Amino acid sequence: MTIITISRQYGSGGDEIASRICKILGYQVFDKRMIIQAAQEVGLSEQEVIDYTEESHKIRGFLDRLFGPPQPVAKTRIWKEDMQGTRTVEELKLTEEALVALVQKAVRSAHRVGSLVIIGRGGQAILRDERDVIHIRIEAPLEQRVQAVKQQLKQSKADFHADIDIRREAQDLIKQKDEASQDYLMKFYHVAWSDPMLYHLVINTGKMSTEQAVHAIAALVHSMEAELEIV
Repeated sequence: MTIITISRQYGSGGDEIASRICKILGYQVFDKRMIIQAAQEVGLSEQEVIDYTEESHKIRGFLDRLFGPPQPVAKTRIWKEDMQGTRTVEELKLTEEALVALVQKAVRSAHRVGSLVIIGRGGQAILRDERDVIHIRIEAPLEQRVQAVKQQLKQSKADFHADIDIRREAQDLIKQKDEASQDYLMKFYHVAWSDPMLYHLVINTGKMSTEQAVHAIAALVHSMEAELEIV
């Protein structure tokens, strides 16, 4: 069955589209459970597994990245067993590279399962050469995204500040999230996050409703699955 990867600008409605696609097609969203499964296969404990996504990624300065050592970004525990069968636990510091490698392993395992929607996590780069994977990019005009994020912020705060403060916070959040996604794809996969050549379909939710976007993606999935059956 087909895998769908979804790359989305922050506030563009990509998560909502992914959720609706899963309901229509009966797919599941790739989530932390699959990261945990991949972690267990390499001996890591599940208690502190981190799902390292674009949104988790912190941009380091150019000189720091060029000359600085790999930075540990998380800690987890790994079980070891000696010749007598005694098990001990060792704390392990994980770098960005180690966490990304874990995500890559989980994404490739998910690809073998099929019928999944992978949101972010470099799925469009990891699975770029797989024939049974559809890559979708969701974008929207900046002002539309600002309004959407403003609404999210207002709903998450019991006593939100003046509208001008909420707008500035929304703009800063969009800039931060988009820059992190761009840096994540370039740093670990050497591709431009917004490059249309990575995707089968680029959707502008400023010109297409969520419903139209969902149906367009579903139609593409059905078409690809039909072609794969013929082959």
